[in-house]
Amino acid sequence: MNFQDINAMDVAQAKHAFMQCCTSSAWVSKMVESRPYVDLDALFEAANSNWIGLSEGDYLEAFDGHPKIGDVSSLMKKYANTKRLAAGEQSGMNAADEATIKALAKGNDDYHGKFGFIFIVCATGKSAAQMLALLEARIDNDRETEFKNAAEEQRKIFHIRLNKFS
Repeated sequence: MNFQDINAMDVAQAKHAFMQCCTSSAWVSKMVESRPYVDLDALFEAANSNWIGLSEGDYLEAFDGHPKIGDVSSLMKKYANTKRLAAGEQSGMNAADEATIKALAKGNDDYHGKFGFIFIVCATGKSAAQMLALLEARIDNDRETEFKNAAEEQRKIFHIRLNKFS
């Protein structure tokens, strides 16, 4: 599938395609309404401009579309709808030792308890140890800072997924 295919889709098909990139229904609706895209640059420009200025609830909806880093059962369930585009995003977890996985699970629980949303990181190319180090570095942030960090990581993730439309 490419951006031209997205331009040709009906509304329901286009919503489904964009939902695989980001589960914020407001962002998805804006992406569908922004069609047609003349090229990939226009698609990415729309993705960024439509991401900026969403409500906190819209961002939280996007964050909720992700499994906790290292939560294999959650990965399988939550990635059912985004499986093709999300393939390999947490491949760094495959080689993780049990202690790192347990530390990530505890860190994720602590993070969620503090901020009210899961730890969002663009996991592509990162080992489990690197993701744990990022979690540990970010958990001391205030909520406003961390919310901005999570939103930026989410943006990186949907960029990777949108690149698969080329």
